[in-house]
Amino acid sequence: MAGILSLVRRIYLSFYNWIVFFGWFQVFYLAVNTLKESGHEHVYDAVEKPLLLAQTAAILEILHGLVGLVRSPVSATLPQISSRLYVMWGILWSFPELRSHILVSSLVISWSVTEIIRYSFFGTKEAFGSAPSWLLWLRYSTFLLLYPSGITSEVGLIYSALPYIKESGKYSLRMPNKWNFSFDYYYAGLVALGIYVPGNPHMYGYMLGQRKKALSKSKKE
Repeated sequence: MAGILSLVRRIYLSFYNWIVFFGWFQVFYLAVNTLKESGHEHVYDAVEKPLLLAQTAAILEILHGLVGLVRSPVSATLPQISSRLYVMWGILWSFPELRSHILVSSLVISWSVTEIIRYSFFGTKEAFGSAPSWLLWLRYSTFLLLYPSGITSEVGLIYSALPYIKESGKYSLRMPNKWNFSFDYYYAGLVALGIYVPGNPHMYGYMLGQRKKALSKSKKE
């Protein structure tokens, strides 16, 4: 019975990783093609649908960690996915004024290249039991550049959105109301920026530790 469950798990995770891989590959292809032909102002419109689908699918990875399908700690997965969903849905989707910003291009390229490598690595590992050494190296090395570029783009877009958030009042709840509760989305954006300051160096350090562990293990094998 345990063997059957293990096989079902591997088949499911293999399909999941490769399906999301193709979603991110489409995002990357459309972004690069649009940059070349139309300019950065049109990148978001070109990638919106596959971007929303591919990134939102990552919510399943939190569930995978919670039920024990994968060994990745939820404490590491949750902040990464949450911050991306916030930028994607809470900033870019919610405030169209930001969609032509040049940082959208750097964000999409950083995210898509990272995820193409990550999902192909785990897809290969689940399908065949292991991944080639070059793919392992890419999985645990490209973040050295792509993580800072992605985070810089996220922070820049949140900061650039603040005037539009404040002016529109979108998602804010003013007093008085029947719930006797107020919420200001503008200040939520400021809090998000504040979390990025201590949170991302910590995450970067965690990823460096994972890189050292994974590459040293591969050398021993």
